[in-house]
Amino acid sequence: MHLKQLSYSKQLFSKIKSTFILLVVFSLTLLSFQSKAKNGYQIKIKFNDVTDSTILLCHYYGKASTVFIDDSTNLNHKGEATFKSDKKIEGGIYMILFKNRMTSMEIILLNGDDYSFEVSKNDIYNTAKFTGKTENNIFYDYQKYLTKYGMQYQMIESELGRAKTKNDSTAVNEKLIAKSHELIQYRNKFRDEHPNTFIAKLFNALEEPEIPKELPLKEDGSRDSTYPRTVYVANYWNTYDFKDDRLIYTPIYERKLDDYLTKFVIPIPDSVIKESDKLLKKAEHANETFKYTLWYLTRWSETSKIMGMDEVFVYLVENYYMKGRAFWVDSAQLAKYVERAQKIAPNMIGQPAMNLRVMDTSSTKNISLYDINADYTILMFWSPTCGHCKKEMPIFDSLYKKVLKKYNVKMFAFEADDETQKWKDFIKENKLSEGWIHVHDPNRTSNFRSFYDVYSTPTIYLLDDKKNHSRKTHQS
Repeated sequence: MHLKQLSYSKQLFSKIKSTFILLVVFSLTLLSFQSKAKNGYQIKIKFNDVTDSTILLCHYYGKASTVFIDDSTNLNHKGEATFKSDKKIEGGIYMILFKNRMTSMEIILLNGDDYSFEVSKNDIYNTAKFTGKTENNIFYDYQKYLTKYGMQYQMIESELGRAKTKNDSTAVNEKLIAKSHELIQYRNKFRDEHPNTFIAKLFNALEEPEIPKELPLKEDGSRDSTYPRTVYVANYWNTYDFKDDRLIYTPIYERKLDDYLTKFVIPIPDSVIKESDKLLKKAEHANETFKYTLWYLTRWSETSKIMGMDEVFVYLVENYYMKGRAFWVDSAQLAKYVERAQKIAPNMIGQPAMNLRVMDTSSTKNISLYDINADYTILMFWSPTCGHCKKEMPIFDSLYKKVLKKYNVKMFAFEADDETQKWKDFIKENKLSEGWIHVHDPNRTSNFRSFYDVYSTPTIYLLDDKKNHSRKTHQS
């Protein structure tokens, strides 16, 4: 090849290369622009029978009982309004809510949606018509089906009130089961026809495992009656997509969590901790789902009336919050969680109770909690001005005389509010003597509120013969 030809070829290649690079840059810029353009939403609304009213755009977050306001606008004199945002959203089930909170309308709203709808306030489900790329038309087909289905189900259910025999009741229950299967079949058919829709994800999330009818044989030849429950629990979360944060913006998740923890998890700390770790592991790849799961489990364990759940709360704080897994919590919130866990931890079941050296009713004699010789000690913090306390103290006295006395139980009753005279009067009036050790802390040296997490009365603990916590029985 001649030098001129070689030079020309290099120039041509250089031009082609430059053109290619420009095309790539242009394409990437266009894709970036298109990607940005997809964020947010635009909803054009027309109400046929309402004008000049304020409406709100709201979203669910985990549960049905609360919605959060995203935006507000006013219907003009033609009943028209627009909700618009360029900010990316997760998407989910949203709600158009009138300001008086009397009328609402659920819609599917996904990131990038641009659609319009026309509707009459007085007959939302039958008049809503959507245009544009949206799942709302099929969503409203489902809503109309569900309304009709609900009426039919209630009609069958009403037959139970007219049932005269056991056979009549059985026949009605069989009808109800058959009707329930109709709803399942409807959802299954929908998912087959619209497999890639968000609504299909919703139906998956709502799905419950099928209960096996055939019971397997155990080694002794008997039928295993626990098998249906075991299968149900093992498959409970199979169809819920923990990686899709859009499901948090629906009213589904908390109800499923509630049912799972209260109906299917053994209510002891080890079991709840194990299941909590499993749920958080499932949710770890979706920020909102993980956030809601940890928040829910923390609140549930801290406020639970079930004995021992405070151990679950402490575990979650130590293993998730204190290790930086609660990414949404600021330093002030974190400090509150840690402080709460530190107050609870010393009083968990199995932990030794802090000793108390306090005064008797005469304020002259020191009494130590650890000097009480009893197989069980009921340690109660109470006040003579507390309504619950005044009701429960005589009940404990009766219980002691009828039952507890023979088990060598003693009651270490700590007056918590420095109401000395009222305290003494109450003890005398109710004859709280046998089995009772009455104490108070007039000099405030015991630090009992911090040691025993006493923030309300009555607060009651049961201690064993070694003064280890056996259970926390009550706190009002």
